[in-house]
Amino acid sequence: MSGKAELTINFIVVGGGIAGLACAIALRRVGHHVIVLEQYSDADVSKMSHGGIRLPPNVSKVLFQWGLEHELRKLSITSSAMEVEIYETGEFIGTHRWEEEVLRVTGGDFLFLHHVGLRQVLYNAAIAAGAEVRTGTTVTSVSGDGPRVTLASGETLLADVIVGADGCSSVVQQTIIGKNVSAAAPYQSLFYNTTVPGALMRADPQLAPFFKQPVETMFVWLGNNRSAVAFRMGGKDEFALHLWVPPRQKGLSDDDCWGGGLDLKEMRRQLGECEPRLLKMTKLAATPARVQVKMVPPIEDWVDEHGRMVIIGEAAHPLPAGSLQGGAMAVEDAAVFARLFSHLRDKDQISTFLHAFQDLREDRCASVVHTEQCNLYFQMMPAGPQQEQRDQEMRAKTAQGESVFGGGEASEQWEQLKELWGYDAEDEADDWWVKWGLLRERAKQRSLDMEAEMSTTRLSCLHLRA
Repeated sequence: MSGKAELTINFIVVGGGIAGLACAIALRRVGHHVIVLEQYSDADVSKMSHGGIRLPPNVSKVLFQWGLEHELRKLSITSSAMEVEIYETGEFIGTHRWEEEVLRVTGGDFLFLHHVGLRQVLYNAAIAAGAEVRTGTTVTSVSGDGPRVTLASGETLLADVIVGADGCSSVVQQTIIGKNVSAAAPYQSLFYNTTVPGALMRADPQLAPFFKQPVETMFVWLGNNRSAVAFRMGGKDEFALHLWVPPRQKGLSDDDCWGGGLDLKEMRRQLGECEPRLLKMTKLAATPARVQVKMVPPIEDWVDEHGRMVIIGEAAHPLPAGSLQGGAMAVEDAAVFARLFSHLRDKDQISTFLHAFQDLREDRCASVVHTEQCNLYFQMMPAGPQQEQRDQEMRAKTAQGESVFGGGEASEQWEQLKELWGYDAEDEADDWWVKWGLLRERAKQRSLDMEAEMSTTRLSCLHLRA
């Protein structure tokens, strides 16, 4: 359990997704008061949160440390391996087993579950921790001068700190930097997120082998400007299916669509040339969500001019849609943020802690965003000499009985993943406090002591003159 802050203050968190709820849990763990404002109703959130999510070890270990391991284990499966195929033909390229030593050192596991299941675990934990979560609540404006939040109902809420955890098109982000960064960024491809009933897959001779692997496996298809990922999820008997495909024809809307209304035929038309198993899965799939895949440039300012508002998660560092580390970065943000505010003793520290949060997270998140962009390019590499070299290297490793990530460009991708997974969010915040936070506090106290000494000296001089 984290240490409690000496001074407890009031936070308003705008956004009740993974980032917002994780932030509420983390802040309540250190004693602060939290209100979470989510614009969608519980029913709307359930519709929008369908599909699968992958939790790598760097985030599962944080959630375990928060006491959520038991609930997560009930709703997830633990993955041990990855299998790689060619998107167009289904050719088997090779496999990779997650290294037990790496997982042991990181302290987490690779978990697969439903997005709605993860959100429910976080929601329950936030409520149990004492956070107030208001759903169906639309924020119309925010200000760090107050700080205050104005709702569509006309109600105004005051707080000591406002946290923008409201996604790529964040109201808080737009207030801090003056524009919608994500909306202005072009998109290179589309991401479809859907699920396939396990019973239907097991009834098909071509799809049933997905359920008969010796260990729980994630399947990755590498294609020409296309890619797919599929994995079995815990909880409900379903397979997650993620697809990255080119944009549709000009004149057709590719706007994000989360709450249903998409035609499955649309998704199948975007598949292009693909192997028979993928085509079958899309014919059995549920109505998908569609999101534009954007490479958003880094956001320079996460903190407002008053030092009382901050953005976290996708609002601060948008990742390409479907990224492995999407949810992970949000939870890491929450862990670092709350750990810093566990040291709060005076309101004068608020601005310092908010800027320290950006300093601590900015490089890490930029590195992760870059890695996710590289991973997506690796999966969707256009046909040509580089793609052929990638595939031949992986085939050669398989022929030698080795992992497909045992050398070459693929090995570099795997080394980056291991570095990502070994990160400890709360340790980063603790290190900052020991190296800089305490130093600043001591310098501030020394300054106060010197002022007191000078005042005492001045008074003594006045008495002597008198």
